[in-house]
Amino acid sequence: MGPLKFSRKNLGIPYALFMLVFVLFPLVLIVFYAFTDANGHFTISNFTDFFSRSSNLYVLLISFALAVLTTAICLIIAYPVAYILAKSGAKTRNVYLLLFILPMWINFVLRTAAMKELLFALDSIGIYNVTDWYFVNTVIGMVYDYLPFTILPIYTVLIKIDKNVMEASTDLGANGFQTFVRTTLPLSVPGIISAVTMVLLPSTTSYVISDTLGNSKVTIIGKLIENQFNIGTADSWHTGSAISLILLFFIFGTMLLTGKFTENSNTRGSGLW
Repeated sequence: MGPLKFSRKNLGIPYALFMLVFVLFPLVLIVFYAFTDANGHFTISNFTDFFSRSSNLYVLLISFALAVLTTAICLIIAYPVAYILAKSGAKTRNVYLLLFILPMWINFVLRTAAMKELLFALDSIGIYNVTDWYFVNTVIGMVYDYLPFTILPIYTVLIKIDKNVMEASTDLGANGFQTFVRTTLPLSVPGIISAVTMVLLPSTTSYVISDTLGNSKVTIIGKLIENQFNIGTADSWHTGSAISLILLFFIFGTMLLTGKFTENSNTRGSGLW
Protein backbone atom coordinates (compact mmCIF):
# COMPACT_ATOMS: atom_id res chain seq x y z
CA MET A 1 0.00 0.00 0.00
CA GLY A 2 1.58 3.23 -1.16
CA PRO A 3 1.68 6.47 0.81
CA LEU A 4 -1.43 8.65 0.85
CA LYS A 5 -1.18 11.60 -1.51
CA PHE A 6 -2.36 14.93 -0.19
CA SER A 7 -3.93 17.37 -2.60
CA ARG A 8 -4.88 20.98 -2.04
CA LYS A 9 -8.37 20.01 -3.15
CA ASN A 10 -8.72 18.08 0.10
CA LEU A 11 -8.72 21.40 1.97
CA GLY A 12 -12.13 22.09 0.46
CA ILE A 13 -13.71 18.97 1.98
CA PRO A 14 -14.55 20.55 5.38
CA TYR A 15 -16.05 23.56 3.64
CA ALA A 16 -18.08 21.32 1.31
CA LEU A 17 -19.38 19.30 4.27
CA PHE A 18 -20.30 22.50 6.11
CA MET A 19 -22.21 23.83 3.10
CA LEU A 20 -23.96 20.50 2.64
CA VAL A 21 -25.09 20.13 6.24
CA PHE A 22 -25.81 23.73 7.23
CA VAL A 23 -26.85 25.33 3.91
CA LEU A 24 -28.04 22.86 1.31
CA PHE A 25 -29.85 20.43 3.62
CA PRO A 26 -31.82 23.16 5.47
CA LEU A 27 -32.70 24.76 2.12
CA VAL A 28 -34.04 21.43 0.85
CA LEU A 29 -36.14 21.13 4.01
CA ILE A 30 -37.55 24.63 3.53
CA VAL A 31 -38.52 23.85 -0.07
CA PHE A 32 -40.09 20.55 1.01
CA TYR A 33 -42.16 22.11 3.80
CA ALA A 34 -43.14 25.08 1.62
CA PHE A 35 -44.70 22.88 -1.07
CA THR A 36 -46.35 20.29 1.19
CA ASP A 37 -49.19 20.25 3.72
CA ALA A 38 -49.36 18.69 7.17
CA ASN A 39 -49.92 15.26 5.56
CA GLY A 40 -46.90 15.56 3.28
CA HIS A 41 -48.97 16.07 0.12
CA PHE A 42 -47.86 18.51 -2.57
CA THR A 43 -49.67 21.86 -2.42
CA ILE A 44 -49.24 25.53 -3.21
CA SER A 45 -51.86 26.60 -0.70
CA ASN A 46 -49.12 27.82 1.67
CA PHE A 47 -48.28 30.54 -0.85
CA THR A 48 -51.87 31.35 -1.85
CA ASP A 49 -52.92 31.59 1.80
CA PHE A 50 -50.11 34.01 2.51
CA PHE A 51 -51.01 36.39 -0.32
CA SER A 52 -54.75 36.09 0.35
CA ARG A 53 -54.46 37.53 3.87
CA SER A 54 -54.35 41.30 4.08
CA SER A 55 -52.43 41.18 7.37
CA ASN A 56 -49.56 39.33 5.69
CA LEU A 57 -49.49 41.77 2.80
CA TYR A 58 -49.42 44.63 5.28
CA VAL A 59 -46.42 43.08 7.05
CA LEU A 60 -44.71 42.59 3.69
CA LEU A 61 -45.35 46.23 2.77
CA ILE A 62 -44.10 47.49 6.14
CA SER A 63 -40.97 45.36 5.84
CA PHE A 64 -40.08 46.68 2.40
CA ALA A 65 -40.96 50.27 3.32
CA LEU A 66 -38.79 50.05 6.43
CA ALA A 67 -35.91 48.53 4.45
CA VAL A 68 -36.11 51.12 1.66
CA LEU A 69 -36.34 54.02 4.11
CA THR A 70 -33.42 52.70 6.16
CA THR A 71 -31.31 52.21 3.05
CA ALA A 72 -32.11 55.69 1.73
CA ILE A 73 -31.22 57.39 5.01
CA CYS A 74 -28.01 55.37 5.32
CA LEU A 75 -26.97 56.39 1.79
CA ILE A 76 -27.74 60.07 2.43
CA ILE A 77 -25.54 60.03 5.53
CA ALA A 78 -22.90 57.57 4.34
CA TYR A 79 -21.92 59.01 0.97
CA PRO A 80 -20.75 62.43 2.24
CA VAL A 81 -18.94 60.74 5.14
CA ALA A 82 -17.22 58.27 2.80
CA TYR A 83 -16.33 61.09 0.42
CA ILE A 84 -14.77 63.16 3.21
CA LEU A 85 -12.85 60.13 4.47
CA ALA A 86 -11.51 59.40 0.99
CA LYS A 87 -10.32 63.01 0.60
CA SER A 88 -8.79 63.36 4.07
CA GLY A 89 -5.22 62.64 5.08
CA ALA A 90 -4.04 59.16 5.94
CA LYS A 91 -3.76 59.69 9.72
CA THR A 92 -7.12 61.42 10.05
CA ARG A 93 -8.74 58.85 7.78
CA ASN A 94 -7.50 55.93 9.85
CA VAL A 95 -8.78 57.44 13.10
CA TYR A 96 -12.26 58.06 11.70
CA LEU A 97 -12.39 54.63 10.10
CA LEU A 98 -11.56 53.08 13.45
CA LEU A 99 -14.39 55.03 15.07
CA PHE A 100 -16.84 53.68 12.50
CA ILE A 101 -15.57 50.12 12.73
CA LEU A 102 -15.43 49.89 16.55
CA PRO A 103 -19.24 49.62 17.02
CA MET A 104 -19.24 46.63 14.66
CA TRP A 105 -17.09 44.75 17.17
CA ILE A 106 -19.84 45.03 19.79
CA ASN A 107 -22.64 42.47 19.88
CA PHE A 108 -25.60 43.38 17.68
CA VAL A 109 -28.14 42.93 20.50
CA LEU A 110 -26.07 45.01 22.92
CA ARG A 111 -25.88 47.87 20.43
CA THR A 112 -29.64 47.76 19.97
CA ALA A 113 -30.22 47.72 23.73
CA ALA A 114 -27.87 50.68 24.13
CA MET A 115 -29.80 52.65 21.52
CA LYS A 116 -33.03 51.86 23.39
CA GLU A 117 -31.56 53.23 26.61
CA LEU A 118 -30.44 56.36 24.78
CA LEU A 119 -33.92 56.94 23.35
CA PHE A 120 -35.49 56.47 26.77
CA ALA A 121 -32.98 58.94 28.22
CA LEU A 122 -34.06 61.50 25.62
CA ASP A 123 -37.68 60.73 26.50
CA SER A 124 -37.05 61.29 30.20
CA ILE A 125 -35.84 64.85 29.57
CA GLY A 126 -38.67 65.63 27.17
CA ILE A 127 -36.69 65.76 23.93
CA TYR A 128 -38.15 62.67 22.30
CA ASN A 129 -41.38 60.71 22.86
CA VAL A 130 -40.47 57.03 22.69
CA THR A 131 -43.95 55.61 23.28
CA ASP A 132 -45.58 57.33 20.30
CA TRP A 133 -42.96 56.71 17.63
CA TYR A 134 -42.43 52.95 17.38
CA PHE A 135 -41.79 52.99 13.62
CA VAL A 136 -39.37 55.92 13.92
CA ASN A 137 -37.57 54.13 16.76
CA THR A 138 -37.10 51.11 14.52
CA VAL A 139 -35.75 53.23 11.67
CA ILE A 140 -33.30 54.95 14.02
CA GLY A 141 -32.10 51.57 15.27
CA MET A 142 -31.74 50.21 11.73
CA VAL A 143 -29.75 53.23 10.58
CA TYR A 144 -27.53 53.09 13.64
CA ASP A 145 -26.71 49.41 13.19
CA TYR A 146 -26.29 49.35 9.41
CA LEU A 147 -24.64 52.73 8.76
CA PRO A 148 -21.07 51.34 8.95
CA PHE A 149 -22.00 48.72 6.35
CA THR A 150 -23.02 51.57 4.06
CA ILE A 151 -19.98 53.77 4.61
CA LEU A 152 -17.28 51.14 4.10
CA PRO A 153 -18.23 49.85 0.61
CA ILE A 154 -18.59 53.39 -0.74
CA TYR A 155 -15.34 54.47 0.88
CA THR A 156 -13.56 51.42 -0.55
CA VAL A 157 -14.53 52.47 -4.08
CA LEU A 158 -13.84 56.19 -3.63
CA ILE A 159 -10.37 55.64 -2.20
CA LYS A 160 -9.38 53.54 -5.25
CA ILE A 161 -10.49 56.04 -7.91
CA ASP A 162 -7.44 57.19 -9.85
CA LYS A 163 -6.62 60.81 -9.02
CA ASN A 164 -5.44 61.29 -12.60
CA VAL A 165 -9.05 60.92 -13.70
CA MET A 166 -10.04 63.86 -11.50
CA GLU A 167 -7.15 65.92 -12.75
CA ALA A 168 -8.11 65.15 -16.35
CA SER A 169 -11.65 66.31 -15.64
CA THR A 170 -10.32 69.59 -14.26
CA ASP A 171 -7.96 70.03 -17.20
CA LEU A 172 -10.91 69.66 -19.56
CA GLY A 173 -12.64 72.61 -17.90
CA ALA A 174 -15.00 70.92 -15.45
CA ASN A 175 -15.55 72.56 -12.09
CA GLY A 176 -15.77 70.67 -8.80
CA PHE A 177 -19.50 69.98 -9.05
CA GLN A 178 -19.28 68.79 -12.66
CA THR A 179 -16.35 66.53 -11.82
CA PHE A 180 -18.32 64.98 -8.98
CA VAL A 181 -21.53 64.45 -10.97
CA ARG A 182 -19.93 63.23 -14.20
CA THR A 183 -16.88 61.39 -12.87
CA THR A 184 -16.82 60.60 -9.16
CA LEU A 185 -20.47 59.62 -8.75
CA PRO A 186 -20.61 57.25 -11.75
CA LEU A 187 -17.36 55.58 -10.72
CA SER A 188 -18.70 55.04 -7.20
CA VAL A 189 -21.90 53.32 -8.35
CA PRO A 190 -20.55 49.79 -7.64
CA GLY A 191 -19.89 50.81 -4.04
CA ILE A 192 -23.39 52.27 -3.74
CA ILE A 193 -24.93 49.08 -5.11
CA SER A 194 -22.86 47.00 -2.71
CA ALA A 195 -23.97 49.18 0.20
CA VAL A 196 -27.62 48.94 -0.84
CA THR A 197 -27.40 45.15 -0.96
CA MET A 198 -25.74 44.98 2.46
CA VAL A 199 -28.43 47.16 4.09
CA LEU A 200 -31.65 46.52 2.16
CA LEU A 201 -31.75 42.74 2.58
CA PRO A 202 -30.82 42.43 6.29
CA SER A 203 -33.09 45.28 7.36
CA THR A 204 -36.06 43.43 5.85
CA THR A 205 -35.71 40.60 8.36
CA SER A 206 -33.93 42.12 11.38
CA TYR A 207 -36.82 41.75 13.81
CA VAL A 208 -34.56 42.08 16.87
CA ILE A 209 -34.42 45.83 16.28
CA SER A 210 -38.16 46.14 15.63
CA ASP A 211 -38.96 44.10 18.75
CA THR A 212 -36.55 45.99 21.00
CA LEU A 213 -37.06 49.56 19.80
CA GLY A 214 -40.56 49.14 18.39
CA ASN A 215 -41.80 47.44 21.56
CA SER A 216 -43.02 44.51 19.39
CA LYS A 217 -45.56 46.81 17.73
CA VAL A 218 -43.70 46.90 14.41
CA THR A 219 -43.96 43.47 12.79
CA ILE A 220 -41.71 42.75 9.85
CA ILE A 221 -41.45 39.64 7.72
CA GLY A 222 -38.60 38.20 9.78
CA LYS A 223 -40.79 38.30 12.89
CA LEU A 224 -43.65 36.74 10.93
CA ILE A 225 -41.43 33.80 9.99
CA GLU A 226 -40.26 33.38 13.59
CA ASN A 227 -43.85 33.41 14.85
CA GLN A 228 -44.83 30.63 12.45
CA PHE A 229 -42.03 28.36 13.58
CA ASN A 230 -42.82 29.04 17.26
CA ILE A 231 -46.55 28.32 17.00
CA GLY A 232 -46.00 24.57 16.79
CA THR A 233 -49.22 23.67 14.97
CA ALA A 234 -49.39 21.02 12.26
CA ASP A 235 -49.12 23.47 9.38
CA SER A 236 -47.14 26.32 10.98
CA TRP A 237 -43.77 25.04 9.75
CA HIS A 238 -45.17 24.73 6.24
CA THR A 239 -46.44 28.32 6.34
CA GLY A 240 -43.18 29.61 7.80
CA SER A 241 -41.18 27.78 5.12
CA ALA A 242 -43.36 29.28 2.38
CA ILE A 243 -42.78 32.79 3.74
CA SER A 244 -39.04 32.08 3.98
CA LEU A 245 -39.02 30.95 0.36
CA ILE A 246 -40.85 34.10 -0.73
CA LEU A 247 -38.22 36.19 1.04
CA LEU A 248 -35.48 34.07 -0.58
CA PHE A 249 -36.91 34.81 -4.03
CA PHE A 250 -36.90 38.50 -3.17
CA ILE A 251 -33.24 38.27 -2.14
CA PHE A 252 -32.27 36.48 -5.34
CA GLY A 253 -34.21 39.01 -7.42
CA THR A 254 -32.46 41.89 -5.70
CA MET A 255 -29.06 40.31 -6.22
CA LEU A 256 -29.77 39.76 -9.91
CA LEU A 257 -30.99 43.34 -10.27
CA THR A 258 -27.99 44.86 -8.54
CA GLY A 259 -25.66 42.57 -10.49
CA LYS A 260 -26.83 44.14 -13.74
CA PHE A 261 -25.57 47.52 -12.56
CA THR A 262 -22.11 46.24 -11.70
CA GLU A 263 -21.38 43.50 -14.24
CA ASN A 264 -20.03 45.98 -16.80
CA SER A 265 -18.12 48.09 -14.29
CA ASN A 266 -14.35 48.11 -14.31
CA THR A 267 -14.10 49.57 -10.81
CA ARG A 268 -12.34 47.15 -8.52
CA GLY A 269 -12.88 46.75 -4.83
CA SER A 270 -16.57 47.62 -4.83
CA GLY A 271 -17.33 45.22 -2.03
CA LEU A 272 -16.78 45.72 1.67
CA TRP A 273 -13.34 44.16 1.54
